[in-house]
Amino acid sequence: MRPIYHLVPRCVWEENPDQPYCPDSLAREGFIHCSFAEQVAWAANRFYAEIVDLLLLHIDTERLTSPLREEACDTGEIFPHIYGPLNREAVVAAEVLTRGPDGWQYIGG
Repeated sequence: MRPIYHLVPRCVWEENPDQPYCPDSLAREGFIHCSFAEQVAWAANRFYAEIVDLLLLHIDTERLTSPLREEACDTGEIFPHIYGPLNREAVVAAEVLTRGPDGWQYIGG
């Protein structure tokens, strides 16, 4: 599977660093929202436009201990979802996103 990414405010990611990561969406929706590289900037600008210090977690899908599914959203676009806590060993990098004049940008991938 190709790499997946998760957006998170730095302060949230740094809470409980010795525990698996469990964002609010896991309790509310049953999964952790993730993106493929080409979806990162769109998701960052749609859901995190007001956040000042935003991290992009690079996730190695081979290291995940929770199930991963690729699922269609309302528009039919496919997004990766992690169905359970994110074990921190699966996060191979935590990158600070750059905000440009037109919003969040991500060129990597």
